[in-house]
Amino acid sequence: MSKIIVINSGKGGVGKTTTAINLGAGLNKLSKNVVVVDANLNTPNIGIHLGAPIVPVTLNHVLKGKADIEEAVYEHSSGTKIIPSSLSIKELTKFNIKKFPELAAALKAKYEYVIFDCAAGFSEEVIAVMDIADEIIIVTNPEMPAVTDALKSVKVARDRGRTVKGVIVTRHQNAKYEMPLSSIKSMLETPIIGIIPEDKAVKESVTKRDAVVHTHPRSKVAKKYIEIARKVAGEAEEVESFLRRLFRL
Repeated sequence: MSKIIVINSGKGGVGKTTTAINLGAGLNKLSKNVVVVDANLNTPNIGIHLGAPIVPVTLNHVLKGKADIEEAVYEHSSGTKIIPSSLSIKELTKFNIKKFPELAAALKAKYEYVIFDCAAGFSEEVIAVMDIADEIIIVTNPEMPAVTDALKSVKVARDRGRTVKGVIVTRHQNAKYEMPLSSIKSMLETPIIGIIPEDKAVKESVTKRDAVVHTHPRSKVAKKYIEIARKVAGEAEEVESFLRRLFRL
């Protein structure tokens, strides 16, 4: 069954876009049919991260009724499909966010996984994206301000009847000044489905205009994103279930 996954955070700069890109790339490596949508209409970054900052047709054009959604789909050299938003200041206004449910339905008809990277905070555009989610993944850093904003994201999602799949903690260094993972889990009342270590490979992947799971496949951070992709696809549970049956035998 197709699924809309929204990557959300209350605070900016926590690695939300990096997570959306690498989750999409990870699912693609698992042979899943996936598309990553840059729904951060005011400050989009997915096109920049993947070397396509300026394209003829964007999500903004689709929301304005100037193009069909499939016209805005681009395939990265890695095979990962993306739908970028426009960097043009002229495209910042007059888009119809009420079209999101229609777009979500069209994309679910063609892809197994549709990953929406939305803006930080709780603007009208962010709420519109959250409302189409089958599952929401919250991204945070192990710092009190970021976790506090993540708690707001969890509450907003649940208040609107959305399912929170879990939390991904990025830039983790296991330092004394960081919030303990147990405290984060307790505060958010949400399972932690991934812990991404601080790694310069992430910045290097941006320079190379690709996902870190492609540029540094042996790095710890890449392996962690693949683990998360397996959890999202349900493969981790299948392997665990198989091992349990095997040991019983």
